[in-house]
Amino acid sequence: MDHTSPFDIPWLDPQLAPVLVAIIVLAVVGTTILFCCGVVAYRRRRSTRYLLITVVLGLLVVRSVVGLGTVFGLVPMTVHHLVEHSFDFTIAVLVLYAVYRAGTRADRVSIGSDDD
Repeated sequence: MDHTSPFDIPWLDPQLAPVLVAIIVLAVVGTTILFCCGVVAYRRRRSTRYLLITVVLGLLVVRSVVGLGTVFGLVPMTVHHLVEHSFDFTIAVLVLYAVYRAGTRADRVSIGSDDD
């Protein structure tokens, strides 16, 4: 009877596999909690900035889940890289856009926008 570990993945050192899985599971749990907080904040504020941050937090959750799927061999490495790097770029753009929309306090007062 051939016994193989669920961590028999060519690129993954078997000694480091439990550490990697623990870190990624913590990332999934942590980003999911942050995403839920973001949803609550968005529901209270209903502003574009809160929506953007909530979307970013959601992307971080998916990114972590993809990483976990890769460790367990469910997501091919090519897909992993495409998703992760695309999400990195998208997250950076959304955060920069949220910062750009925030402007300065004087800008918001002179325009009279309560959206931010």
